[in-house]
Amino acid sequence: MPELRHDPVLDEWVIISPQRQNRTFLPPAEYCPLCPTRPGQAETEIPREDYEIAVFENLFPSLTRDAALLTPSGSHPSRPGRGVCEVVCYTPVHDTTLADLPVRQIVRLIEVWKDRYAVLGARKEVKYVLIFENKGKEIGVTLTHPHGQIYAFPFIPPRPARELRSAKIYREKNGRCLFCDIVADEMKIRSRIVVENGEFVGFIPSWAHWPYEVHLYPKRHEESIAPLSPKTIGLFADALKRLLTGYDRLFGFSLPYIMILHQAPTDGKAHPCCHFHVEFYPPYRTGKKLKYPAGCESGGWVFINDTIPEDRAAFMRKRVRQAEG
Repeated sequence: MPELRHDPVLDEWVIISPQRQNRTFLPPAEYCPLCPTRPGQAETEIPREDYEIAVFENLFPSLTRDAALLTPSGSHPSRPGRGVCEVVCYTPVHDTTLADLPVRQIVRLIEVWKDRYAVLGARKEVKYVLIFENKGKEIGVTLTHPHGQIYAFPFIPPRPARELRSAKIYREKNGRCLFCDIVADEMKIRSRIVVENGEFVGFIPSWAHWPYEVHLYPKRHEESIAPLSPKTIGLFADALKRLLTGYDRLFGFSLPYIMILHQAPTDGKAHPCCHFHVEFYPPYRTGKKLKYPAGCESGGWVFINDTIPEDRAAFMRKRVRQAEG
């Protein structure tokens, strides 16, 4: 059973989840637990012959609904790792990616994200709903079927919490939304924009930690995915499709990445400083070289970017346009 233990040095929670040691690891090519269960074949985690998008609770979760304490942790606080971990399968087709899906299927996926954010966020113990995708073996993915995950946390994770603190300080000082000002600056400068449509803009920020780190924002202030209209969802899907297709054109292969949706906590409090957006962290710095967050990054929390964001944005913008024909 998972347990939360408090790190007194960094003042943050760590999830202790030993049952994940037994999770499925790179199964044989002939068996994928996220594919539909076909007649006459071994049953997968999805007991249906077909599906459009499948959502189910992770069989090897980091958090569970009924978690209890494992062992006493001494003088440092610990509590049950209660929460929900879900898997979201984007398509029944195994040999594809989110970038390959038609816009209409990405629209359906965003609608699923919107639903799960609302349903999980309504749970009393859930303070933050983190929607994300890990793509590629370089990221540590153990199942190659196109899928993402959703973690419903009983606390606000450190990175979103720090982001919200910065935004609150900025608002108190300037009377404006930090993220709205960032978007306005990028649209004025334009040298770092890689994709744009009527309601969304994606750019490599000047402070990018990763060479091809793109942040995708709605141009209007929205605290979360919850209020997005059908029209806005359609334009969100369009921007995602164009961005991901551009990623795959960068080096001529399907680019691995981490994708994280940043949005308002679900702790029952008002969060006017929050501005919904999506961040992408691809590990490649060239077509053959990976960036590793080693000593300085992991030990000092100081990222070193070996590239110039404006140059990488120009290169990626060209690839996005090539992908669009």
